[in-house]
Amino acid sequence: MHFVTGGAYNGKSEWVKRVYELESEVLWLSGYQKEQPQRFDFQGKTVVLQGLDGWIQSDARKMAADAIREKWQEIIADWRIWEKVRDERSCIVIGSDLSKGIVPMEATDRRWRDACGWVYQDVASLSSRVDIIWYGINQRIK
Repeated sequence: MHFVTGGAYNGKSEWVKRVYELESEVLWLSGYQKEQPQRFDFQGKTVVLQGLDGWIQSDARKMAADAIREKWQEIIADWRIWEKVRDERSCIVIGSDLSKGIVPMEATDRRWRDACGWVYQDVASLSSRVDIIWYGINQRIK
């Protein structure tokens, strides 16, 4: 598993496409399009879960932060199982960094920010590689 984070509109998706030379056998699911991130029987080599922050934001409107974290622990565990079935498989998770700036006043927005931080920590700990992308340039931190 590879976790990619960084600022919004800082080139995370383009960086992933370039580094992985993604053209075929890719399943690209987007939290910004509200596509479901649950695992299914995809036979290709690469899965990209883009917009982790978007899915978590949607969850924060109706779930407690600890429930969001548990839900995402299960989803990520399922994709890790998919990834381990064949050596050439890889799951790439992309999420925008929310840690900069002012803490939101609205409870839902604070829940979203908190849940993102916890889920991102979980994903980073399970990932074999973690990169931060700022302005299209990566910094490998794991």
